[in-house]
Amino acid sequence: MAFMIHSVEGGYIPSWEYQPCSAITPVVGMALYQNAGNLALASGTTTPTFVSMTERTAALTAGDIIPVLRVNEDIVFETEWSAAATAVKRGQKVTIASDGLRVTATTTGGVARVVDFDGTAVGDKVRVQITGPDPSTGGGG
Repeated sequence: MAFMIHSVEGGYIPSWEYQPCSAITPVVGMALYQNAGNLALASGTTTPTFVSMTERTAALTAGDIIPVLRVNEDIVFETEWSAAATAVKRGQKVTIASDGLRVTATTTGGVARVVDFDGTAVGDKVRVQITGPDPSTGGGG
């Protein structure tokens, strides 16, 4: 699973953009952020600002252009838990997994607000809004 659009407030269709990336191997739905002019994998407390819309089998050369969606709070993404989330409640913010494709059950410095979920086991679907960290909890990228 990855960050896939579940719904969009207002019903508009987000458009694709084309941005340069670092030497990453992108996957459709991978969380990315701008770092030194190139897109890089977003994980942990780093707030994703883009989601990859392409998949490659090998790492790209830094500066290669890829299609992405710009993240905003109107978009609800569906992904999976990378860890059991039995203590996570709706409305709490969680961090991004190290693969940039899922969310963790860690709430300290969380950047993805939990909207809803189908279960709390590893691999269960969860819907989130990428909003960035709360200033009081630290984190961010």
